Amino acid sequence: MVRVTVLGSGSRGNCTVVSSSRTRILVDAGLSCRETVKRMRQAGEDPAALTAILISHEHGDHIHGLRVLARKLRVPVYITQPTHRTWMRALRQEAKPVEDAPADLERKEFFDAGRSFQIGDIAITPFTIPHDAADPVGFTFRSNGAKMAIVTDLGYMPELVKVHLRDADCLVLESNHDLEMLKVGPYPWVVKQRVLSRTGHLSNHAVSEYLSDPEGFDGRARYLVMAHISQENNNPDVVKICAEQALQKRPSEAAFSGELLLASQHLPLKPMEL
Repeated sequence: MVRVTVLGSGSRGNCTVVSSSRTRILVDAGLSCRETVKRMRQAGEDPAALTAILISHEHGDHIHGLRVLARKLRVPVYITQPTHRTWMRALRQEAKPVEDAPADLERKEFFDAGRSFQIGDIAITPFTIPHDAADPVGFTFRSNGAKMAIVTDLGYMPELVKVHLRDADCLVLESNHDLEMLKVGPYPWVVKQRVLSRTGHLSNHAVSEYLSDPEGFDGRARYLVMAHISQENNNPDVVKICAEQALQKRPSEAAFSGELLLASQHLPLKPMEL
């Protein structure tokens, strides 16, 4: 059995646990160490049983709690070299005084986008996504005959990303913003341009186009999770309605019969068992 638990997702922190019978991986560490541990226990996951931490990119909402978590739990951190290098450079620049610059991770393992690797009995395939980070990746996970995928923080849906997401039993996918809410919202124009760019974030509209197209989304997922929902520029009800309407447009022979869920920034999502 493979179990997926989204501990939190949004612009203030992203964290998901992917586990099998003998391997537990924390995907991203955007919440504080204390909050991550608390939410894992709420979800029935033992923090002390974690096998590894896996990082998608260096932005704070995906890496904020990493240093403390890695030191406390003493588990290896899997990260790409460009992401690690950029993150360490930022930490050194933030250090005041300079001599207080943080030490490197005690245990780290580098991986490359496009090359699959194994953590315990879970096979992981990282793939490049279009986002304004050093080396951003999405992930697919395979174990015990099940496949799940996590892809957030991408400005559009390239064909190669769609290929990686096919046949997923569980798909965690960004539905970040409503276009009109973003345009009239509180963000400075330069930030709005970044979000709207091809290396920004997926809108509800872009997600709807993907979900309604059987050539893109195959509709086979038992669980479809809308994630990374902006608190300032989106609304969970709008996200749900947009996704439901898109799924209803699919032809009957490719109908989606799984469960549509919305990840929360504040509470863990119910564990999904595959």
